[in-house]
Amino acid sequence: MEKTLASRIIDHMMAQDRFSQWLGIERIAEGPGHCTLRMRVRQEMLNGFAIAHGGIAYALSDSALAFASNAHGLKAVSIETSIAHVHPVYEGDTLTAQAIEDHLSRKIGVYRVVVTNQHNQQVALFKGTVYRTNQPWEV
Repeated sequence: MEKTLASRIIDHMMAQDRFSQWLGIERIAEGPGHCTLRMRVRQEMLNGFAIAHGGIAYALSDSALAFASNAHGLKAVSIETSIAHVHPVYEGDTLTAQAIEDHLSRKIGVYRVVVTNQHNQQVALFKGTVYRTNQPWEV
């Protein structure tokens, strides 16, 4: 079975993305304008309060944003992002990030990413805006 363009793009991006590999990201669902990723929080991801460093949920969300926005076939880069950490994340938690496209124009895409834990409790809310180039992915 031949892979979709979106999956080929995300395969290529993941192969080059050492940080997402270090996070241990698992791809659950993907396509133009949407992406769902999952990962497990490890001990080396904790801060001095014994909770996950804020950068962990941020990085997971950022990867979901990148994959969802680039899956349309044009190279896209983030130009503005923000995150609200609404519940602590602990070692052993399984995080799921679901990126959803809220707006898409020729040059701009706006996405929201909801991060939940294994109890389906929201732990972070992320918003990202991307600039869409005219450069197509060649994969």
